[in-house]
Amino acid sequence: MRIFTTLTVSISILATTLLTGCASSFIDVKEGADKISVKEASQVSKCDLKSRVTSSVLSKVLFVDRSQEGVEENLLQMAKNAAIDDGANTIVKGESKKFGERTFLLYNCR
Repeated sequence: MRIFTTLTVSISILATTLLTGCASSFIDVKEGADKISVKEASQVSKCDLKSRVTSSVLSKVLFVDRSQEGVEENLLQMAKNAAIDDGANTIVKGESKKFGERTFLLYNCR
């Protein structure tokens, strides 16, 4: 019985670790997204605002919280993908009212 319990706990830990690590890889990277600039609001005064987008991703997988770095990386990638769709070339991070969600402003800068 003890071996079964240990095996069950080990499998649960492994599955959670794999799912948490894989959560980042579920976000597609659109062609050209690597060319999208990330700037501060003070740097886009001469740019044209294209749109505002709110991105949201899973902040928890099963019962395990994802890392802030991983969540922010996914949010940023989703905003870059949205910029491609909207014809923007620059994004500015906006507010985050809750973990796993952030608003971005999408600009076209010349």
